[in-house]
Parts: sequence; structure tokens; C-alpha cells
Amino acid sequence: MRHGKKFNHLGRQTAHRKAMFANMANSLIEHKRINTTVAKAKAIRQFIEPLITKSKEDTTHNRRVVFSYLRNKFAVTELFKEISLKVADRPGGYIRIIKLGNRLGDNAPMAMVELVDYNTTYNPKGTAKKKTTRRSKSKKEDAVEVVVPTEELKGDN
Repeated sequence: MRHGKKFNHLGRQTAHRKAMFANMANSLIEHKRINTTVAKAKAIRQFIEPLITKSKEDTTHNRRVVFSYLRNKFAVTELFKEISLKVADRPGGYIRIIKLGNRLGDNAPMAMVELVDYNTTYNPKGTAKKKTTRRSKSKKEDAVEVVVPTEELKGDN
């Protein structure tokens, strides 16, 4: 019986699973998005989001803790230098999982895992749109100023 055991083992032994998570996290940090199965995507979210949270505070201890999980100094450097700056004001939810459909070979459900702040389609120009309710909208925000450039007068040249 598996009472209270909520961790998905993904059909692997502990060392294999940890190595797989480290490899997937390194690829995600390097490429900013990866394609994988839905089960692995949900598992990698639990693996990498605490590491991104640790990267917000750049201390020697946090770097060593993150390195013990990732085992790649280039990924750790990129995480602490580039990614931590982009997610500095975000309180969590650094990863987005988008379901893609089923894989042709074995019909496994596939998903794309990406870092939220690096997708310009869902997050244009790197800034999130502030959500407002109908009550909190002001008249000034509704008024749109349209500036039409005037054509230069053509002279006798």
C-alpha cells in the first residue's frame, strides 16, 4: 500500500531519476524550453522551481546547494546571472507547462516546459500585463491618445 506517497518515481531508481532531473534542468536553463512527457514535466517543476528561488539570493551557500543538484557549473552561472535577474520580482511559478498532444511512437502525452519570462508570445517585451478588475479601471486608462504624424509640406525644391 502506498499511503501518503505522492512522489512520482517515473519507473526509475533514485540515482537514475536524480541524474535525469539534473540533465533536464540543465537543458531547460541552457535552451529556455524543452519538450518532454507530461509526467516528467510535472516532476521537473518540483525539482527546478526551488532552485530558481534559491538563485534570487546570490550567496556562496546557495550556489553550492544549487550545484549539488545541477552538477554543472555553467548552468549554475547562467541561473544566478541571467535567469535570477529576470525572475527577481516574480514570487513563484517560473515554469510554464504547455501540453502538445501525444507522441507518435508510443502515444505518450507530450508537453513543452519553458521558463515563463523568456517567452515573448505569452509575455510580450518581457513584461507581464497587470490584471485589473472592472472596478479598478480608471477613466484615464480607457482614454487612448492617438497621435497621427503630419506629412511635411512639399515645397518647390
